Amino acid sequence: MKSPINKILYVGFLALGLYQGLFQKDYMQSAASLGIALVFDPFNVDQKWSERPAVQKIILISNLAVMAAMFGFGIGLNDR
Repeated sequence: MKSPINKILYVGFLALGLYQGLFQKDYMQSAASLGIALVFDPFNVDQKWSERPAVQKIILISNLAVMAAMFGFGIGLNDR
């Protein structure tokens, strides 16, 4: 399932998530958008995780970490 649309959707949801988190301060929506971005893996999805280059792993894990941070901000800042 190699599709160039995956790259476009990944970058689009990534940009939307960062915009929502950094400028709109809507952390829960940001976490949702960043999570949806992970669904559209921009790399070769037929390749096993263990065979992927380190750069691809770092990009995807960084996306997951930022998503978790936005989720934490959303929960932590909304308990006031």
